[in-house]
Amino acid sequence: MKSTVTYSPAYTLVPTYECFNRCSYCNFRTDPGKSFWLTLSQAQQQLKRFQSRTVSEILILSGEVHPHSARRKEWFARIYQLCKLALSMGFLPHTNAGPLSWIEMKQLKEVNVSMGLMLEQLTPKLLETVHKHAPSKQPEVRLQQLIWAGELKIPFTTGLLLGIGETQADRQSTLEAIANLQQRWGNIQEVILQPYSRGTQQSLAAPGFDLYRLPEVVARARAILPKTITIQIPPNLVTKPNLLLDCLEAGARDLGGISPKDEVNPDYPHPTYDSLKSILESAGWQLIPRLAIYPQYYSWLSLSLQKALQEGEKTLRCA
Repeated sequence: MKSTVTYSPAYTLVPTYECFNRCSYCNFRTDPGKSFWLTLSQAQQQLKRFQSRTVSEILILSGEVHPHSARRKEWFARIYQLCKLALSMGFLPHTNAGPLSWIEMKQLKEVNVSMGLMLEQLTPKLLETVHKHAPSKQPEVRLQQLIWAGELKIPFTTGLLLGIGETQADRQSTLEAIANLQQRWGNIQEVILQPYSRGTQQSLAAPGFDLYRLPEVVARARAILPKTITIQIPPNLVTKPNLLLDCLEAGARDLGGISPKDEVNPDYPHPTYDSLKSILESAGWQLIPRLAIYPQYYSWLSLSLQKALQEGEKTLRCA
């Protein structure tokens, strides 16, 4: 057996698909006013289906409401309430809802075991292309989130979106920025290397990222990032078993949340646990479940969240 590869048994709740950004590669968003907002009763019904299963993580993944919108407070309150609901039902919340204020991040720390936000790429030239109509994709805005997460001691997941017009030098600069922040704060538990994959709802006409280049990107990332950061790749976007295994050989060690639907890439269903296990075990890897927070960060949580972790660990033992 070579080593272990982890994944998170997860389910995604979407408070709203509405988003004031219009990234040209997006297959998730709807225009403001064109999408329902998930109610607590609807969320409760969804979560009830997974209480008897081995799901431990609830990803709260939301479109972004403008910081100055009259509905911002209502939107944030809904996210907070959904996290509380998930906790009350025995799950561990992880929120990714775009850039938040310091106060919003501090409040969500009370009801999340970890949080996340993709840096995507820090080069400002993308503001002239794929992010031309996406104000919150300004590099300094997203980088600020990682700094605040470090100051607030929030275990954090970030990542790169590959193939949206960046160069190899751009990717290296983004990885180096993450590495520098980790050296200072130590709160970044994962970096996702997500290949841009064409979907049916996007406006961008560019082809998807060349997956045969992904193992090389993983290897470069592993050389740049501190060993305290785990590299994650999404197995539903790396569909060829040999490429998935090559990425593991290059240094990836996590497959992210495996759930019924990838809300960000709805055209690419997640593989089943059994199929992944078979692929990995045939090459000498062991696939094991994990929580939404890595063990080295347990002590960062409040006592109430640490108690929730104990229940989450019981769920994993049943997986």
